[in-house]
Amino acid sequence: MDDWQNGGFGLYVHWPFCQAKCPYCDFNSHVSAHVDQSAWARAYLSEIDRLAAETGPRVLNTIFFGGGTPSLMNPELVAAIIDRARARWPAANDLEVTLEANPTSVEAGRFRAYAQGGVNRVSVGIQALNDADLKRLGRMHSVAEGRKAFDIARDAFARVSFDLIYARQYQTLAAWEQELTEALSMAVDHLSLYQLTIEPGTAFGARAAKGGLHGLPDDDIAADMYLATQDICDRHGLLAYEVSNHAKPGAQSRHNLIYWRYGDYAGIGPGAHGRLTLHGTRWATQTPLMPNTWLNQVNSQACGEAAREAIPPEEQALEHIMMGLRLNEGLDMDRFTRLNGAALPQARIDSLAEQGLVTVHENRLTATPHGRAVLNGVLRELLT
Repeated sequence: MDDWQNGGFGLYVHWPFCQAKCPYCDFNSHVSAHVDQSAWARAYLSEIDRLAAETGPRVLNTIFFGGGTPSLMNPELVAAIIDRARARWPAANDLEVTLEANPTSVEAGRFRAYAQGGVNRVSVGIQALNDADLKRLGRMHSVAEGRKAFDIARDAFARVSFDLIYARQYQTLAAWEQELTEALSMAVDHLSLYQLTIEPGTAFGARAAKGGLHGLPDDDIAADMYLATQDICDRHGLLAYEVSNHAKPGAQSRHNLIYWRYGDYAGIGPGAHGRLTLHGTRWATQTPLMPNTWLNQVNSQACGEAAREAIPPEEQALEHIMMGLRLNEGLDMDRFTRLNGAALPQARIDSLAEQGLVTVHENRLTATPHGRAVLNGVLRELLT
């Protein structure tokens, strides 16, 4: 059995366009006044055909439309991609098809059309339940619009998630606890809760470099917010199955689990990454970042990829542990050993266990809640 089958196989579709660029966002997203969606349809379908011919008839577990703002895609385009993927790969009986949406682009009719086209899960980028903070984050919607978008999504889909960002400017621990409790009263079955990080190359990054990004909580307060998040979500029955993701039992994002369980995934669209095992070799794939560059390359070369790189087994082991320890289920240490050619150092595992940062049960290594809060340190101890 190829190693990827421990995680499954999914398709990631990157839609690179947004109505506006958020100042904290380091994703590959672009603002464009006009998009020829028929041209993009031809390119996406061509890429699915190419990749399916390479991978052969493996079972497709998930499709994920990310971005950018995929809810700006015409429903007919989304449906065509789903139909082509199902035609080229045998689909799992419980195929999960997720589409990310921003509240400003949510319409009831459009969402019904997505559902009719095969989308069965949506993730709404609400980000904050405070109008002043939404404005600071550069969001184009109000709290009222976010709530309306969520209600529309809940009426159209059985599975609905939404995102919130915490450790925002001037946010206190008490304010976050109140906001999270409010969010949990809305939640269907899944929440993604991210700490605000200031990334180079973003508007916030440039502002912070000049000393102009004020009011960010210090590391201790941000850590308290993380721990409070775990406690409050646990009490409401949305358990942390991953560092930043909480769900009711059985409602985890199966697509993201493919990443964290180190399965294979085909990535199409500008800036999309992938991991594909072909004839016993696992490859890292990537694509050009600029939308027109990617589109023109698909049209001229019938291939939207940049150069592939074979991933050595020891690097696969590194990627596997970095992903697997994010999960509350942890990772199989025998699988790590098979990839790495050597086991993790037992003395370091014992030391971390004594500090209450990891546990080992039936040969599964798991970071504790406190261990996941300092996961980079745990990984450094295990791997250096």
